[in-house]
Amino acid sequence: MKISEVCLSVAVDVVSPYGRKASLDPLMLLVSDDLQGVNQLILERMQSPVALIPELAGHVIAAGGKRLRPMLTLASARLCGHAQRRHIALAACVEFIHTATLLHDDVVDDSELRRGHASANTVWGNKASVLVGDFLFSRAFELMVEDGSIEVLAILSRASSIIAEGEVMQLMTTGDTTTTEAQYYAVIRAKTAQLFAAACRIGAVIAGRPPAEAEALDGYGLNLGIAFQIVDDILDYSAEQARLGKTIGDDFREGKMTLPVVLAVERADAADREFWRRTLETLDQQPGDFEAAIERMQRTGALADAMARAHHYAGEAARALDGFRDGAEKSALKEVAAYCVERVS
Repeated sequence: MKISEVCLSVAVDVVSPYGRKASLDPLMLLVSDDLQGVNQLILERMQSPVALIPELAGHVIAAGGKRLRPMLTLASARLCGHAQRRHIALAACVEFIHTATLLHDDVVDDSELRRGHASANTVWGNKASVLVGDFLFSRAFELMVEDGSIEVLAILSRASSIIAEGEVMQLMTTGDTTTTEAQYYAVIRAKTAQLFAAACRIGAVIAGRPPAEAEALDGYGLNLGIAFQIVDDILDYSAEQARLGKTIGDDFREGKMTLPVVLAVERADAADREFWRRTLETLDQQPGDFEAAIERMQRTGALADAMARAHHYAGEAARALDGFRDGAEKSALKEVAAYCVERVS
């Protein structure tokens, strides 16, 4: 059974407000002018007299990516009625933080591809990738300081530290088949969802909105990030390389305890538990093991249940926006929640 077929068996509780297959197009159209400003600022701030820095940073930034996190900042600010230009620099700041984490992640994971292109560490080596990642983090903090808001600085600096904690937690759970579902959620809340939450929250902060609206946008971003990461983890056991921008099965080969694996291990009989211990704990993987892992996930319902959880969190994200005024911004942000789970179909 393909993942798209699994999805059809899951009750969908979040759909596009436009009555069609969800996409990021409404969001991109809504913030297109502001996003041009973000991209221009990114190009300006990644420059350095040290030639390797813009060369390597440009390689990662030009490799694609939808700029989802900065677009969330732009749209959240618009939703809250922000009429100035602070959101441009802060959206660039969010993207710098995200790009820095990608550079560091690829070194940790020894990845060879990033969005379908050779990863920076493959081209320039691990040392250069780590150091340029540090440079981009520093640029992000420069932008925070220039904004002048202690509250914004607190939100984004805290997010940066939590992301690092999440990456360390993931390192600790890798190859550990006793990892629980609660531990998995703790990892993805930190390493992925926290930046989504911060990107959205600052939109309300710079617009001077009440704390309740900042909390609502934080909840939207957090639940959206959880749904997004669960689907990413499912896709690693299903999608084509071109669609993922990485080789299928990377998570399995690295022994990562993602949600489909955690659920399959929890439901395993003695023979299956031995299979998971061999392939994930000792990384003694043989030809056909990846396909065998998928079969076990399908047989135990792990893939379908992981999708059901992704739909739940996407639904929670959409519901977090209920208190905001109706309009293009609210509809576009709700569509993002639907898009996050419809990527598998």
